[in-house]
Amino acid sequence: MTKISAFSRPTAGAYLEPAIDQPLSRHTLTMPLPSQVKIVEVGPRDGLQNEKQIVPTTLKIELINRLAEAGVRVIEATSFVSPKWVPQMGDNSAVMQGIERHAATVYPVLTPNLHGFDLAIQAGATEVAIFAAASESFSRKNINCSIAESLKRFEPILSVASSLEIKVRGYVSCVVGCPYEGAVDAKKAAEVAKTLIAMGCYEVSLGDTIGVGNPASIQRLIEACSRDIPIAKLAGHYHDTYGMAIANIYASLQMGMHIFDSSIAGLGGCPYAQGASGNVATEDVIYLMRGLGIETGIDLAKLAAIGDWISTALTRPNGAKAGRALCAKAPA
Repeated sequence: MTKISAFSRPTAGAYLEPAIDQPLSRHTLTMPLPSQVKIVEVGPRDGLQNEKQIVPTTLKIELINRLAEAGVRVIEATSFVSPKWVPQMGDNSAVMQGIERHAATVYPVLTPNLHGFDLAIQAGATEVAIFAAASESFSRKNINCSIAESLKRFEPILSVASSLEIKVRGYVSCVVGCPYEGAVDAKKAAEVAKTLIAMGCYEVSLGDTIGVGNPASIQRLIEACSRDIPIAKLAGHYHDTYGMAIANIYASLQMGMHIFDSSIAGLGGCPYAQGASGNVATEDVIYLMRGLGIETGIDLAKLAAIGDWISTALTRPNGAKAGRALCAKAPA
């Protein structure tokens, strides 16, 4: 079986600093900011799978339930990968069967192959996600196959999902930079995203996996992708390694994007930059949206409390700047 999410590390010295990008074309037009956005909470999956110690199933379930109570309407709950490769997700079925499902909340899960898809459906999943990469080197080192081969593997999932009326979301990793190849051409990322849409994905999340993007490179990426894909079908998934995630989200809003992935308390990490931040914190994203007058339907005070609680439970620092500030101001 190929390795799915326990990411391969580049050889010493292979990690490249972000390149100095050319300015965005002056012909690129920005749009009015959206009145509301969709937040896809990836902490229970993309965040927790990076924790070295096995997180108790009951804690995962409580985290998901609390997030739903705070108004989060899309929560990526777990991943149906082999526990051999990602032991943290070995309780996937128990998590799916243990959560209290809110009628207004969707709980997608990651399914790397048809076997994982079948297990997910048996556990009650109503939406799944698949993933590819915009970098050939990353694809080969992470899942031991080319980009084209990885896309071919997903055809059976999309076929069965269509027959069962199960929605499929696509992810594209390394859309801006790769730890092995350096800068990634926006046209290559757009090509992979376009293929996923053509295969049947209703939405594609553009992942700046190592967090080297900046507003200019992110806007170029969106410009390239939106030539063939409606902006309503594109989402931003930005890691905060260089502190650019919030700036990149704002730049994406200016391009008309209104779907963003984030992780409670900034759970997660970047396996290519030791000590660096990982997923952008949901609390920071909601704070930004509130300041811009953009509706999310999420209670920021409740969210900050959840971030503080899960950080304490995991004995790790709270990665949400807005969350820390709000908790510091809250009455004892």
